[in-house]
Amino acid sequence: MTRPGAGELARMLAANVASLVRELLPNGHREGNEWVHASLSGTSRRSLSVRLAGTKQGVWGDFSSGEAGDALDLVAMVLYRGDKGDAMDWARAWLGLADAAAPVAERRAPVAPPATAADADAEAETLRGAARRLFLAAQPGLAGTPVAAYLAGRGIDLAELGRQPRSLRFHPSVLNRESDQFRPAMLAAVTNGAGDMAAVHRTWLQQEADGRWTKAKLLNPKMSLGQLAGGTIRLWRGASRKPLKDALEGETAIVAEGVEDGLSCALLCPELRVLSAVSLPNMARIELPPAVRTVILAADNDGDNPAAAKALQRAIDHFAGEGRTVRLARSPVGKDFNDILTADAT
Repeated sequence: MTRPGAGELARMLAANVASLVRELLPNGHREGNEWVHASLSGTSRRSLSVRLAGTKQGVWGDFSSGEAGDALDLVAMVLYRGDKGDAMDWARAWLGLADAAAPVAERRAPVAPPATAADADAEAETLRGAARRLFLAAQPGLAGTPVAAYLAGRGIDLAELGRQPRSLRFHPSVLNRESDQFRPAMLAAVTNGAGDMAAVHRTWLQQEADGRWTKAKLLNPKMSLGQLAGGTIRLWRGASRKPLKDALEGETAIVAEGVEDGLSCALLCPELRVLSAVSLPNMARIELPPAVRTVILAADNDGDNPAAAKALQRAIDHFAGEGRTVRLARSPVGKDFNDILTADAT
């Protein structure tokens, strides 16, 4: 009998995800259709969630780090520090598909947050420091780099903006844990409400046979390193050209989810300030100065997705609760505003 591969194992684990999460994440708890737990790094008490039902059953995400994947990836990250081979052996044994015992597992992270606040602060600072060093080691000028080529392939010509976002850089060789290879990547600085760089968002790239640069064909081609929660990628200053901390009274800011969507908004509405929240759940945590009185949420067309609708409503409530005017904008075509540019390019 042919042994099931990674895809089939992931599907079988997802079908038993309610039991799986209690095995891997015993200190978590159920909230609706999600199992909520501390982050994999142990620095956030409730940033990891696993879908227990629906079309995305078994899919998980750690909002503090940007890591995500399927049920097999969860086994790999929790028990084997990302090693998919050991995770597959463990899954076969756990599912009763193998006679041999599962390999000995050493959990990637504690099953509960660090014992003291000092421990959490120290680990958080370590992650922030690693993020800063990686970003500073990257090339600041994007002209002629694979990043510029990748964005151009997405219909985003930075030359049309007249100035390059300082938050974006190119690095020719960034370790990707999924493939265990060093790959070229677009780096984006994530800045917190205090104006400090708290994380770096990585988008791994690959060159196709025809010379085009695209997102790398990975399960997770985009990941964050550092403290993402509450931070933004500051893509465009708008007409004022002032830093976010010096925003003019009554300013309007567009908050998009991803970098590509945010840059598309900047090209479509260059007079407005544009920020990327990196992820939809993070929109509800963003800190903005009081001068920004109107927030336009550039929402994806997610269809009938209850989790996305819930996260978007949290973001609306967050900004409205601060006394700001909140507007919702969706692309008239495709999934997001980048599809407007790619449609124009075809």
